[in-house]
Amino acid sequence: MWTILETRQADKELSSGRVPVETLKRYEKWKDIAMLSGPQGLRLIRGFRDEALSGDWKGHRSSRLNEQWRVIYSVKADVMVVQVVRVTAHDYRNR
Repeated sequence: MWTILETRQADKELSSGRVPVETLKRYEKWKDIAMLSGPQGLRLIRGFRDEALSGDWKGHRSSRLNEQWRVIYSVKADVMVVQVVRVTAHDYRNR
């Protein structure tokens, strides 16, 4: 079992009302898969198109929730934690 932690920024983005309901449902499915099988399970599902990020986001990964929305996360392997950093409308700029 993996633990899913959401940063304060991710929590604000998810509860802001800006994220469409269908995207929130997909995010919940993403969390279920991440909790059960971790990053390896996310990589097996082609629809998420899970990939490592580079540049300012080096050390983070991105999964596609739909055409527009992504979840950006990092993995802390020593304690089996997935930390959700942002849920964003495909905008990877640091803020």
